[in-house]
Parts: sequence; structure tokens; C-alpha cells
Amino acid sequence: MGVPQMMLALAYRAEFMKEALEKSQTITDNMVSILGSFDHRLSALETAMRPTQIRTHSIRRAHENIDKTLKSAEGILSQFDQTRKAEAKILRGPHEDLETYLEAIEQLKATVKFFSSNKNFKSSDGVVHHANQLLAKAISKLQEEFNTLLSNYSKPVEPDRLFDCLPNSLRPSSASDKHQGEGGNKHSSEQQKSLETAIYTLPTLIPPRVVPLLHDLALQMAQAGHQQQLFRIYRDTRASVLEQSLKKLGVERLTKDDVQRMQWEVLEAKIGNWIHYMRIAVKLLFSAEKKICDQILEGIESLRDPCFADVTVNSVSVLLSFGDAIAKSKRSPEKLFVLLDMYEIMRELRSEFELVFGSKACMEMRESAFNLTIRLAQTAQETFVDFEEAVERDATKTAVLDGTVHPLTSYVINYVKFLFDYQSTVKQLFQELESTDPEGQLAAVTTRIMQALQTNLDGKSKQYRDPALTQLFLMNNIHYIVRSVRRSEAKDMLGDDWVQIHRRIVQQHANQYKRISWAKILQCLTVQGESSGSSGLSRAMVKDRFKTFNSQFEELYTRQAQWTVPDSELRESLRLAVAEVLLPAYRSFIKRCAPMIDGGKTPNKYVRYTPEDLERMLNEFFDGKTYNEQKR
Repeated sequence: MGVPQMMLALAYRAEFMKEALEKSQTITDNMVSILGSFDHRLSALETAMRPTQIRTHSIRRAHENIDKTLKSAEGILSQFDQTRKAEAKILRGPHEDLETYLEAIEQLKATVKFFSSNKNFKSSDGVVHHANQLLAKAISKLQEEFNTLLSNYSKPVEPDRLFDCLPNSLRPSSASDKHQGEGGNKHSSEQQKSLETAIYTLPTLIPPRVVPLLHDLALQMAQAGHQQQLFRIYRDTRASVLEQSLKKLGVERLTKDDVQRMQWEVLEAKIGNWIHYMRIAVKLLFSAEKKICDQILEGIESLRDPCFADVTVNSVSVLLSFGDAIAKSKRSPEKLFVLLDMYEIMRELRSEFELVFGSKACMEMRESAFNLTIRLAQTAQETFVDFEEAVERDATKTAVLDGTVHPLTSYVINYVKFLFDYQSTVKQLFQELESTDPEGQLAAVTTRIMQALQTNLDGKSKQYRDPALTQLFLMNNIHYIVRSVRRSEAKDMLGDDWVQIHRRIVQQHANQYKRISWAKILQCLTVQGESSGSSGLSRAMVKDRFKTFNSQFEELYTRQAQWTVPDSELRESLRLAVAEVLLPAYRSFIKRCAPMIDGGKTPNKYVRYTPEDLERMLNEFFDGKTYNEQKR
């Protein structure tokens, strides 16, 4: 195709495109015109529809308000319905169904809260007032129910039930023992350890199924502001029952004057009982009381500890007042060991007192128990001093006629031996009173008591007119002391040196007895200036010597067979010591001098006894025989 044709084709296309653009502009103009008319129509339509839209929005809002009102009315009606149901439950009371009753109270509280937060309701004030009246009535019924339940299930614990809660070693062995103290020696380390590890079973004071009900009731009363009523009901009921339990056990309130007027045997039994009662009260009754108080008043912290303190204060006071009365009463030696028993039980119970009465509300009772422990320790220590002085000053005028062991000696030795049964307690006591060396202090006390006894015995020995009996008396008593110490724990405390020194003292008194009693009679058997084969004595002198010997020996036999050496070993030793001196001398004297009078008319008048007779008679010395018994 040539150029002209190509140009023609391009011209044709250009013309076509021009026509198309013109047509498109026309269409655009037409569309603009049409859209303009639409906009005018829409504006007119919108203007026409605006009232309808406004009415539709109003209707929609009205529907929403109606829905809200219906829902609110439904909630109010529901509250009224729930209140009506709660009121019916409240009027029936809590006794039939406590759980439902408590739910009704919660519903009433919810009703009060609901209407209190919706004050715009016309009936709000009236409903709140009515609900509050019902709540007050409900709490009053709860209070009555709490009082009834607590009273009905609070009963005094019988002694038998308490004894069953004790470890076997502390239970009374028979009905006759039930109100008696614990007898026997219970102060060995093994027995003390046994008591410390003994298992106690707390008594059930209120049935377990009732305790949760009481707790729920107490919680509702406290939340309703009835704490004081709750406190009063709980305290009065439980305190009375606790006091009755102790009274059934045998606890009684005794004053210092009551104690002073009692005979010692009666008082001693009451102290034994008191020790038993203290253990039962603290380890069983008070501990169980603390447990149920914590359970029933759980969550009511402001009342729990003060309530327990008020429940127990009178009972604790009755028990501690007796201990105070004993500690403050007139001191006497026989009270020392019961004081130690009392101190011992207070020490044993100290940790329980700290645990059970550990709250601030119980501080006064806790301090009273501690002060009693200290007071008992002080009184016991003062009694030690009193005993030393009493032993040294004992002015018993009645002498033991046969020179045997004096009752004071056996009393003091038994006292000291018994004291060593308590040595762990005594050491604790000294330590309690801030002694840096309790063992040394116990040794010092024992030594002073022994010295006081010896001082007194020296005084008593001077009552005898016969100096030989004086020595026999001192020999018997010091020997008894030494033997007793050697067989007891006092030996370790006093030491071997003390024992050896006093054994030598015994021997010294025995030697003095032999010298005083037998020196003069032995002189009758001594031949002065004798030469071989000759007695050096005339026949008359020999007769006189035999007569003097017979008279003195018979006089000694008559008196000293009535004297007593109670220890068999010491008695045989003393007889042998005399025989070893007397019999050889007598045999020698007879051998030399008897032939000088054998030729006389009545030789038996002078030589009355053979050496065998003397030996037999010596074996009857110190048996405590009366003169009539000797004659037979």
C-alpha cells in the first residue's frame, strides 16, 4: 500500500475518534444532567422522610426503655419474692433447718443491700425497714438457738471420763483411789521421763457434729453486731460447766486460814489430790476448753481469746489459790516434800500453761502460775534452812536409855535420803532461784544438815551419867549415819573423804568405850612386879582381886547387856574387840593366881567364871535385854 492510502486511512481513523469523543461528551453531559436531577429528588425524599426517621428512633428508644423497666421490675419482683420466702423461713425459726435459716438471713442481707443502693424506688425505704426488722428477729432467734444448743450439749465431765483420758501410769487403780494423790516414789529419772512422754487424750466437751453449727451461729451473731451477747452466753455457759467438772473431780476453794486449821494428815492428802487435779485440769480440761473455744469462735478474733480467758479464770484461780495458801502457810520440816511435789507439778505444767494460756488476754493467769512456781521454790528453800536449824536446836529431853540410834537420827537420815529422791527437782529449784551451781548447793545443804545432826547428838550424849554409854551412843548414831550415807545417793554428793572421816570417828568412839568400860576391870587382872614362877601377890590380895573382878564384871554385864548396838556387824566387832583384850588377860590371871586359892574351903566363891563363861556372857552384851530377861 502506498503513502496516499496510509494517509487516507489515518485521516479516516482520526475522524472516527473525533466523532466518538463528541458522542462521549454528550453522554457525560446527559449523565450529569440526570444525576443532578437525582440529587434534587433525594434531597426532597430525605426532607420528606425525616419525620418518619424521628418517630422510628423514638419508638426504638421507647422499646429499649420498656425492656429496661421490665427487667428492673422483674428484679424488684424477684427481690420481693425472695424476701417473702426468707420471711417464711425466719418465722419458722432455725431449729428445724439451720442451714436453710442461715441462707434466709443472707437473702435478707442481699435485699437490704439491693434496695439501699436503689433509693429512687418509691418502696425502697419501706422494704429496707421491713427487711431489717426481719433480720433483727432472725438474729434474736439465732441467739436463742446458740444459747439452747450450747447449754444442751455443755455437760460437766465425769471424773471417770477424765481418768480414762490419762496415761495408764496415772490412772487410779481402783475406785477407792480416785480421789487420792499419787503415792510412792515417783522421782527417779526413768519415772520422770515416763511422765514427760506420756500420752494424754483430750476429753470431748461438745459432740463434734454440733461444733460446726455453733460456729455458724456465732459467726452470724458477730457479723450482726451481737458480739457482747455472744461473749456473755458463751462465757456464762462454759465457765459454769468447767467449774462443775472440777467440783465433781474434788476441787474446792480453800483459804490460808482453812489450810492452817487442818491436821497434817488431812492436809497432806489434799495436797496429793491437788497435784493430781492440776495435771488433769491443765493437760485435759483447760486444753480441751481452749480447743473448742478456738473452733466455735474461729474467725471472731476479737472475742476468741478474751472469751477463753473469762471461761477459765475462776477455775484457774481456785486451783492456784490452794497452792498459794500452802506456800504462805506456816513452814514446817514435814512440808518440804509436799512443797517439792507441788513445785515439781508446776514445773511439769509450765509448757502447757504457756501454750494454753499464751494469749495476751490470759497473761494474768500465766503470770499467776509462774509466780506460784517461784513462791513454792522460795518456801522450799526457806524450809531447808528451817530444817537445819530445827535439827541443831532439837531439845528432846528423853534420852534413849540403851544408847541405841536416837529417833532424831533416823528421822534426819530418812529425811536426807528422801531428799535425794528429789535431787533433780531440788537442783531445778536452786537453778530457778538463780543458783550458778545447783549441785554444789545441794551438797552444801546436805553437809550442813549432817553437821547440825552431829552437833545435836553431841549435846544429847551429855545427858548420860555413864561416860561409857555416852561413847556407845555416839558410836551407834555416827555409824548409822555413815552406813546410811554409803547406801544412798548422798555418798556421791558428800564424797568418799566425808565417809572415811566419819568411819574413823565411829572407831574413835568405840575405842573410847573400851577404855572407859574395861580399863578399870583389866587392872584387876594385872599383876605388878611379877617374877618368873611367882604372881607377886599374896593369897589375900588374890582373893580381893577375884572379888573385885567378879563384882565389876557382873555390874558391867547387868548394865551393858541392857545397852543396844543395833547393827549386827558393829555389835559383833565390839564384842570381839572386848573379848580380845579381856579373855587373854583373864586366862593368864587364872593360870597364875587360881592355884593360890584352890586349896581353900570355897574356891568357887572367888573363881566364879571360867574363860568360857566370860565369852558366853560377852556374847550377850549390847542385846538390849532387861535385867529380868538376863535372870531367866
